[in-house]
Amino acid sequence: MGKLRGADRMTDGLFPSWMLWALLSACFAALTAIFAKVGVEGINSDMATLIRTAVIFVMLIGIVVASGQSLAPSAVSGRTWLFLLLSGLATGASWLCYFRALKLGPASQVAPVDKLSVVLVALFGVLFLGEKLSGPNWLGVVLIAAGVILLAFK
Repeated sequence: MGKLRGADRMTDGLFPSWMLWALLSACFAALTAIFAKVGVEGINSDMATLIRTAVIFVMLIGIVVASGQSLAPSAVSGRTWLFLLLSGLATGASWLCYFRALKLGPASQVAPVDKLSVVLVALFGVLFLGEKLSGPNWLGVVLIAAGVILLAFK
């Protein structure tokens, strides 16, 4: 793993930098649910996903080029390509399912069920990546799952 630079480095402050990025991600994800719920009205959910993906694609090209982070495709290892391809396929499937759910159901119920991904990531991290969870961590996983159940059913 290379040296961390700039925004990727841990801060000397109260919170590590990853936490700030994760909190910003949560805020943007919340806005995504609201904007997508309104945006999917009157349009096929698959088309809505395509439009969203095109916006993201253009935005990321701008960010990568402007920040000087672009690489030649040959500089990326085969293993990295494989797992990013799998991640992209999973992301696409997730987005298609999410937009379909938003088309059919209330955002206040769809978004919490979507966040079961938190529980699944914890479980998959333990099973496939060898990560360890403490007792309080497992309690958090159970509480998140319970919260999803309470929010999903009115």
